[in-house]
Parts: sequence; C-alpha cells; structure tokens
Amino acid sequence: MRAAAGFTGRANSTLTCGDPGIPIPDALKVVEGFAAGHGIKPTAHVVRGSAHEAAIATAGWHVDLDHPGGAESLVMTGPLEKFAEGVAENLDLPGWWELTAGSEVSAAQRHVLGSGGTVCFASLTDDGEVVAAVRGAVVEDVLHVARLAVRPSHRRQGLARKLMGELAGWGLQQGATTCALQVAEHNHPAIRLYEELGCTEHHRYRYWIPAVS
Repeated sequence: MRAAAGFTGRANSTLTCGDPGIPIPDALKVVEGFAAGHGIKPTAHVVRGSAHEAAIATAGWHVDLDHPGGAESLVMTGPLEKFAEGVAENLDLPGWWELTAGSEVSAAQRHVLGSGGTVCFASLTDDGEVVAAVRGAVVEDVLHVARLAVRPSHRRQGLARKLMGELAGWGLQQGATTCALQVAEHNHPAIRLYEELGCTEHHRYRYWIPAVS
C-alpha cells in the first residue's frame, strides 16, 4: 500500500500481487482503511488478466474510468543499447519541475520524483528555457523512465527522441541494461515513439476503485 498525498496513481494505490494472506474482500477493506487514514481515494493497481482481477470485480470494485492518467496503461520495456545516444546530465533545474510537475511543486511531488533508486533529472534547453524533460531512476539493472514532457512550442522537432537517447546513455553508465516505462493506452504518439526505440508491451494494468455506496 502506498500514499503520497494524491500525486500519481502508482504512488497512491495498492499493488495487487502475490497472496495477501486473507480473503480478497477482507484485503480490500484494509485498503479502504489505509486510504481513509491517508486522505486518498482507495485504489487498487491491478494487472489486466491477473489472478486477482476477477476476485476484485466480484468484491464489487470496478475500473476507475475517470482516472486522470487514463483507464488503462501499458508497461513497456526495451534494451537501452538499442537507442542510447549521448549521455544526459543530471541537473535539478526549476524549469524541469515546472514542466513535469507544474508551477507549484509540493513536498509529495519532490519525494516521489526524487526517490526510488539512482535518479536523473534530464532536460533539454533552448535559450536557457527547459523545453523537454524526463525522469530516470536506475534500480538494479533497470532504468525506470517517467514524466517525459516537451513544451507545445517545441514539439515535432525530435526532442523527445533525443532526450530518451541521452537518458538511455546515462542509464548504461549507471549499470542499467533495460528500460521500463508506463504509458496510457490512448497516448498513441508516445507509444509509437517507444516502439520505434525498440520497446515492446510487457503487460497492462488498470486502477480499480470500490463502488459508491
């Protein structure tokens, strides 16, 4: 179970994997109690087609179709050496935070994005302004990629591809060999980019919430 003041679905949901040790309906009650204690919406992160999915549905929970990140997301993986080009600098710039997290950055956002392995805040600038940004975090031999963003004024210039290549180069230097990332199923341009970089779908997941009583 995870809580981070509501910032990102992943950091504010319960990952359903393995045996909870108690019946699924009872486990979901624990999830609801945990969420209430942390002031967040009770949410279960469920791999599509997993053994838990049917039991969670039977317990009366349903897919959160209104989730800000989309109802369903893909987890994609791929070899870094296939698209690494250059090496990103890890620069904790105010513009990085503004582009990826908004104008007012909370303590929860800094905690979530600044923790979880060896972290890199990679960016590209134009005349001093951060115009593309992405976060990478190496855990063991995997580079976890998140928050890829390009300013609307600088899109369709290959900046996302360039930045991903530099982040991959940084990841290789840290001992990673594979990247892993999440992308909403409706984000077709991003999925196409990741496929061109050599990433393939590993699995899909959805967020489930209890029915309104």
